[in-house]
Amino acid sequence: MKTRVYHPDVTSPSSHVAAGVVCDGWLFVSGQGPLDMTTRQPVLGSIEEETQRTLRNIEAILVAGGASLDDVVKCSCFLADLADFRGFDAVYQNIFSRQVPPVRTTVGAPLLAGIRVEIDVIARLPHDGKYTSVS
Repeated sequence: MKTRVYHPDVTSPSSHVAAGVVCDGWLFVSGQGPLDMTTRQPVLGSIEEETQRTLRNIEAILVAGGASLDDVVKCSCFLADLADFRGFDAVYQNIFSRQVPPVRTTVGAPLLAGIRVEIDVIARLPHDGKYTSVS
């Protein structure tokens, strides 16, 4: 059974795309970028600023779904310009600074709305975690 993740400060780009979905103990978070989570408008800046905002948006969705950044097992990362990799990676390493970081794929890709980074994640829900989505 699949359950859509809802949070009052997180909107999906459209009704046919969920910000997150919980299924069989896993939480799948859609690609997120450096957006204002209530308006879905881009908040552009340096690659470091955009990466920080993107990961905080992901964290909000994870928490709404009953997980945390520590539960992330896989990240797919997309950079508009691979020359930004060093700045992106510095922020990423700071956020995922644990003994066993998630596996990661990072590729260059054209991104919408002038954003520099987009990230989607897969997290394993903790055994004692509960789906805490707010509708």
